[in-house]
Amino acid sequence: MFEKMNGETPDLTKDNIDKLKQLFPEIVTDGKIDFEKLQVILGEEIDEGPDRYNFTWNGKKETIQFAQQSSKGTLRPIKEKSKNWDTTGNLYIEGDNLEVLKLMQKSYNNKVKMIYIDPPYNTGNDFIYKDNFKDNVNSYLELTGQKDEQGRTYTTNTESNGRYHTDWLNMVYPRLKLARNLLAYDGVIFISIDDNEVFNLKKVCDEIFGSNNFVAQLAVQLNPRGRNLDVFVAKTHESVLIYAKDYSQPSTIIGVEKEGRMVDEYNKEDETGKYRAIGLRNRNQAFNPQTRSNLYYPLYVNPRTKKVSTAQNSDFCDEVWPDAPDGTKTCWTWMKKKVDAENDLIIAERSGNEWRIYRKDYLHKEDGIAKTLVKSLWTDNTINNDYGKKAIKELFDNNVMSFPKAPELIKKMLQIGTRHNSIVMDFFSGSSTTAQATMQLNAEDGGNRKFIMVQLPEILDEKSEAYQDGYRTICDIGEERIRRAGEKVKNDLIEKNNKEGLLSENQVSPDDLDIGLKVFSLDNSNLMEWQADFDKLESNIDLFESNFLNDRSELDVLFEIMLKNGLDLTYPVNEISEGNHKIYDVAAGNLFVCLNDNINRDVARKIATLRKEYGIETSQVVFKDSGFENDTEKLNCYEILKEAGFQDSDLLSI
Repeated sequence: MFEKMNGETPDLTKDNIDKLKQLFPEIVTDGKIDFEKLQVILGEEIDEGPDRYNFTWNGKKETIQFAQQSSKGTLRPIKEKSKNWDTTGNLYIEGDNLEVLKLMQKSYNNKVKMIYIDPPYNTGNDFIYKDNFKDNVNSYLELTGQKDEQGRTYTTNTESNGRYHTDWLNMVYPRLKLARNLLAYDGVIFISIDDNEVFNLKKVCDEIFGSNNFVAQLAVQLNPRGRNLDVFVAKTHESVLIYAKDYSQPSTIIGVEKEGRMVDEYNKEDETGKYRAIGLRNRNQAFNPQTRSNLYYPLYVNPRTKKVSTAQNSDFCDEVWPDAPDGTKTCWTWMKKKVDAENDLIIAERSGNEWRIYRKDYLHKEDGIAKTLVKSLWTDNTINNDYGKKAIKELFDNNVMSFPKAPELIKKMLQIGTRHNSIVMDFFSGSSTTAQATMQLNAEDGGNRKFIMVQLPEILDEKSEAYQDGYRTICDIGEERIRRAGEKVKNDLIEKNNKEGLLSENQVSPDDLDIGLKVFSLDNSNLMEWQADFDKLESNIDLFESNFLNDRSELDVLFEIMLKNGLDLTYPVNEISEGNHKIYDVAAGNLFVCLNDNINRDVARKIATLRKEYGIETSQVVFKDSGFENDTEKLNCYEILKEAGFQDSDLLSI
């Protein structure tokens, strides 16, 4: 019969234990882990020394456990705040990012190509993210004034507080731990940070991501004039830490297009285009016949055509070895096999009485202009804080946010950290600079990147300019910025295309831009059963008479079902009528949901027909458990769907 859905997010501890059992089945005894046997199997990888390196603080153990606790919350859709609801692939989520990250573990696991965050710096100012390891959706609702009369409460995290660094570490650790799960196999995270916690943050990231996945620590000049409140040294830059999900993946970081003098180096040209000649000999003397014997071999030049071959014959008769002019033996940079495969790129030039072997490096590649590694020092004028303020003021005619990052700064990260169809996430999104930068880059290169913004709806100071302009929370600013920035990006693109005339091959159509957003808010589960306090069951005895909360809509419940089933929140939802019943068809037959009363066999037949029309083998069905016309109709629906090919695990009820 229909299986009851579980309303909780994945139990990460259980998932990890299950993986461990699969890897080492011999460590399982009576269903439990035999830790001593695991230690034997791991052998020398276990560090049992008393003086081993260890990074810890008060509350770290609880923080790790807290990150792995499941959540019974949900994300409720807010269509009236959204834009292009039916077509957009962009998300904006109002809520505590820790709970939101927990809720997204199933739907977005291994899907996010790039995460950028600018977490609160530990400056002693008001600190709203103070975790006590008991926080859940209820405490979040109280904190933001959505429940009871308490409203929000800040704590002041000054250096005189004995938990100054501890509080900050307890805040950032679980969020980064959960964020890592969302990164794709070649995903990358960029984290802006100042000097107060940069060293602790690096230790945390080394532990969560692995020190071998550290990419770089950027120095980003945000204030060229220097801060006038500093003592001894006027600080002009902040740091950005970069960590890969898997450093061995070459697509983790993409090079930047060459420009200026680097382009001038391409001073030769043939029928293919502009190129530069790069010596094939490796000048690093650490590479020699002893260390790289496969790269030490002769090449043969045709003196008439200046072509090169790995084999000698009557045409290719001049022998060339990769030796330095002083006779030192070095190596080629390519093996024989590569020289043969890409021989059209190899040329020889005479220098005196000797031949020099080169390879052609073309300026224009299949994926655009030749690229180079991004440098670790960023000093572009357009990335500093002045441009961050300017970008906000252009949209709002007012300084509605303090110290916003410049869109060009985030765009530069997007250029090296994403591909055209990547998902981008920022779970300390503030005024949504990351969203604006994503839309701008899509307009420039024709990309279809999607963003996920997450922000705590912190209430604004009543004396602030933003409050005077009618905004009440940071989320109000972020959502409005996305709406305004999207229109600006689209209008700027239309103006640019009009100036250039007819669409060229490299132009982007404004109609292809996604400048919308789907807004969701964090809340308690829509189903009383999934959030019931069973210690007080007597007072909640009417819980099973009406399983849905009174103030919740079918759409609220539908998106909770999608979330708990691991479906992307931007998947299309089609509403289909069958008699007096409404069937929600999610993602072209991946999920069918009916939440009406008096459900009968006609609903089941319609779902079976739809699945057959889609021609798919795997899909799920969710019914309202108390919604069947009677027990006979419930059994009939089950039998019809089973006959149509649905498995027991596909048939669920709530």
